[in-house]
Amino acid sequence: MASRGRGGGLGVVYRQKKKTGGGGVSTTNTTAKNKKSSVTFGSDVTQPKALISLGSIDLKDDNDEQEEVLRQFDMNMAYGPCIGLTRLARWERANKLGMNPPKHIQGLLEQGKVGLECLWDGRV
Repeated sequence: MASRGRGGGLGVVYRQKKKTGGGGVSTTNTTAKNKKSSVTFGSDVTQPKALISLGSIDLKDDNDEQEEVLRQFDMNMAYGPCIGLTRLARWERANKLGMNPPKHIQGLLEQGKVGLECLWDGRV
């Protein structure tokens, strides 16, 4: 068993060093007390209008129903990973492997009216 006396133990090997702020004298920081909060309620500062595009309110995403269906296809891991492949290549690979991807996805992709890159392209 280790002795707890002054002669040995881990205290000799690993000395503790106390952190001191500036020679052991504590001072009050006046700049911290005078600093204003970065949050201002009721501010008159004008924020940029993020939802207004060309004079009309832009509440709709860039996604239509077809793009939403394709995003769901991208998120479905039952058809394998989608990173590094186009959506059509992923659909064809899943079809070759017998995973039975939805036929309407192939139709959407072959029309060419939707984005061919997966949801994660350029993000990961």
